[in-house]
Amino acid sequence: MSTAPSAAPRRTALDALHRSLGATMTDFAGWDMPLRYASERDEHNAVRTRAGLFDLSHMGEITVTGPQAAAFLNHALVGNIATVGVGRARYTMIVAEDGGILDDLIVYRLGETEYLVVANAGNAQLVLDTLTERAGNFDTEVRDDRDAYALLAVQGPDSPAVLKSVTDADLDGLKYYAGLPGTVAGVPALIARTGYTGEDGFELFVAPAHAERLWKALTEAGAPYGLIPCGLSCRDTLRLEAGMPLYGHELTTALTPFDAGLGRVVKFEKEGDFVGREALSAAAERAETAPPRKLVGLVAEGRRVPRAGYPVVVGGEVVGEVTSGAPSPTLGKPVAMAYVDAAHAAPGTEGVGVDIRGTHEPYEVVALPFYKRRK
Repeated sequence: MSTAPSAAPRRTALDALHRSLGATMTDFAGWDMPLRYASERDEHNAVRTRAGLFDLSHMGEITVTGPQAAAFLNHALVGNIATVGVGRARYTMIVAEDGGILDDLIVYRLGETEYLVVANAGNAQLVLDTLTERAGNFDTEVRDDRDAYALLAVQGPDSPAVLKSVTDADLDGLKYYAGLPGTVAGVPALIARTGYTGEDGFELFVAPAHAERLWKALTEAGAPYGLIPCGLSCRDTLRLEAGMPLYGHELTTALTPFDAGLGRVVKFEKEGDFVGREALSAAAERAETAPPRKLVGLVAEGRRVPRAGYPVVVGGEVVGEVTSGAPSPTLGKPVAMAYVDAAHAAPGTEGVGVDIRGTHEPYEVVALPFYKRRK
């Protein structure tokens, strides 16, 4: 029986440039993306101490417009989107009727009746389809804008200085989770002070035709600061150290935001009903009275690296599961995030280990995040 060939991975507007830089490419959520350019550790450390440049054009942009855009997003998502001011952004989630997380999102309010919803690459089509379906009774339009944007990110303590040298936009006045239209290196961009690294930084939404020009200008502007191109591999270790969840690992359809320790994103007090309200109300109650497993940090005492899916054990009993694990360049030892039975989730809990191929390696339970930047 012949199987249909799988679709070739999509390529970003910067694909040729990545290859010319010698990037190791990988298929990620149907996209060909740079995993690393040279050393993952060097890329990670550049973002922690100086600045790094990322291509994030695989993320899914969906524009929502119309007189009832705010009311519609309040109905479709768990957050109170109507209270987001123009030029500001909010971290939120879209859930199924049973409260299971379909994706975590950032929603930017670009104008009075215009929003930009940014979904994870692997969930972008599902989020688009779900929003389109939920828009039925609202005077609003849901538009697939994935091909309208390339997304570049400059992250790290020197990122404001790098960006200031190529824009006259008011970066000092741009708060965290805010976005403003501006010109960067002669290119029109939405400049957002957001990121997924635990550092200060900016994400720049531009037309794909302008992506290469902007990348080159940022590379040049960043050279005196030690900015280097960074791949998805170090983006993963950076977000792990910062305790930031990754869809498909810490967040899944089997979990509600309350199970993931992110109940704060659910706003029951907002006007109007929203999808999943009833299930989430029950989940909120469960989390208070009999919390299921809790998301914790684990720091290795040895050198072995735990991977997603490895069992967390106490005295031979399985009490949880690792969701993400990697060597931490900042801490100098392996770390992991894991869902652990509430009884063993307190920082400092004794006797917790990870079953790594039959050997129970000792781990210390710590509160997340592993790393917090100095403000």
